[in-house]
Amino acid sequence: MTSWFLILIVFSQIFMVGGQLFLKHALNKKEEMAEASLWKRSAPYIYGISLMTGWFFLWLELLSQVELSYLYPFDALSPLFMAFGASLVLKEKMTARLWYGILLIITGLMLVGASE
Repeated sequence: MTSWFLILIVFSQIFMVGGQLFLKHALNKKEEMAEASLWKRSAPYIYGISLMTGWFFLWLELLSQVELSYLYPFDALSPLFMAFGASLVLKEKMTARLWYGILLIITGLMLVGASE
């Protein structure tokens, strides 16, 4: 596993999580933003879709470099990043059960990563 691979994985997950957070934020504020300007209403959607597009192309690059059976488990980083992002950006509550599930996912990821 090269450092380039890890950098692309982390950036792809940051792009995916960032895109999801922007889209969720936009959908949560939909009714509040009804009177806002067109740019203010559409900006979170544009940012979210742009980040998701960046994630897609990074994922394609990663697919060209490694086997899917090795790459796909690293997609399991997204629940960890998503949980942190949702708690920080969207002010969602983190429960002990959620942390336990994330710990299980990370343990599985470590097992897969150690197998290469």
